[in-house]
Amino acid sequence: MNVDIHIVDTDAGFDHCRAIRMKVFVEEQAVPADLEMDELDAVATHILATVDGKPAGTARMVDRGTSVKIGRVAVVKEYRGGGVGRMIMDFAIDEARRRGYTEAVLSSQTYVIPFYERLGFVAEGPEYDDAGIPHRMMRLPL
Repeated sequence: MNVDIHIVDTDAGFDHCRAIRMKVFVEEQAVPADLEMDELDAVATHILATVDGKPAGTARMVDRGTSVKIGRVAVVKEYRGGGVGRMIMDFAIDEARRRGYTEAVLSSQTYVIPFYERLGFVAEGPEYDDAGIPHRMMRLPL
C-alpha cells in the first residue's frame, strides 16, 4: 500500500477532499450537505491522502491565531482500520507545529475520542450535538 499525504493546492485536489467528505459525512452519517461544506473551506488548508493513487482520506486545518482547528477528518470506508487516519492526523499535527501553532483543537464525534486520545488529545467540556451527532472538544498542546 503506497500512501501519499499532502496539502491540496489545486481545484482537482479540493474536489477529491469534497467527494470524500460527502461520501463519509453526508451519505454515511446523514449530515446535511449545507452543514458539511461551509464558509471555512475557502480559508482552510486541506489535506488529502491517497492510497496507490486513489483518494482515501482528508482533513482540514483552520487558523485560529495561536491555535489550529483540525476538522473534517474522514477516511473512505475501504481504507479504514489500515492507519490512513493516523497518518493524516500525524501529518496535520506535524504541519501545525511547522507553522508555529502552540495548540491543536478538534471537535470529535464521541465514538472516535479513543482514536484522538492515542494521538495525545485530551477531551474537555461537556458532550454537545453537532449535526445530530454527539461530539466533545479535544485539545493537544504542540
